[in-house]
Amino acid sequence: MVREIRAAAPLMADLAAPVPARGPWLTAALNVQPTRPLARVRPRALVVERGPGGAPDGAALLALRRRGATTAVTLLGAEPGPLPEGRPPARLLARDAEVAAHLAEGLVGLLEGLRGPWTLRLAGLPLGDPTLARLAAVLPGSQLSNSRSRRLVDELDTVADVRRTTDPAELERELPAVLARVPAPQQVFVRAVSRLHAAIGQLELAVVPGRSPDQPAAVLLTLLDRGPAGTDRWPWWGSSDVGGLRRELGSPSVTLTAAAGLVRLGRRAPVRGAAAG
Repeated sequence: MVREIRAAAPLMADLAAPVPARGPWLTAALNVQPTRPLARVRPRALVVERGPGGAPDGAALLALRRRGATTAVTLLGAEPGPLPEGRPPARLLARDAEVAAHLAEGLVGLLEGLRGPWTLRLAGLPLGDPTLARLAAVLPGSQLSNSRSRRLVDELDTVADVRRTTDPAELERELPAVLARVPAPQQVFVRAVSRLHAAIGQLELAVVPGRSPDQPAAVLLTLLDRGPAGTDRWPWWGSSDVGGLRRELGSPSVTLTAAAGLVRLGRRAPVRGAAAG
């Protein structure tokens, strides 16, 4: 699975995939998946290649989890979270409409091959996603819904003196104080994602000092996407006792949900599946 994520890196770059839909975030998500038999997640990669042995032209990176007799299919990296809010964080990677149609066929084939009932939830995708449109047309009972999350706005500099750093060593020193404010089920994921993105220069830590060094008044983790047009700052997770963090409506995203039966597509696409390994 890690090999497939790495192979899709050029496609992610070409399609300007957001940080949570790129290799480092998805690799961190893989590394923190539970290994207990009843909670185990099975990652799967569906890959579309126009030419044999070539670079991927499309990819869906998925997580399959058994919940009783049902298999729940979601996008890899969505759990346990938290995901940054305010804009669509996920992607079904497709270079064009033709590839999107093949990718949708591959997803249908995966669902057909599951034993027992299944649920499908593909969330946090941009409006107009062509793969979702194809899936919605062929999955009976599927639903598309739009939503707008509230993006986190960083105004810490207006309320206090803020120390900001991208130094991985500084992050490591402050991480226990940050994680103390993160909900327990998400702490392992936040630790893994923070360390990895700090190591590659894609994370900023902001700290407002408190009454003691181990109890800051505010903390904020911001994802940094550095490109030709400059650095795109995406506040990810924060907590403040002194204000300076607020939320406002962000961009809409779309979610597709479906369950149980489906309609077969005619001709199968040149899609291959890769399991964890």
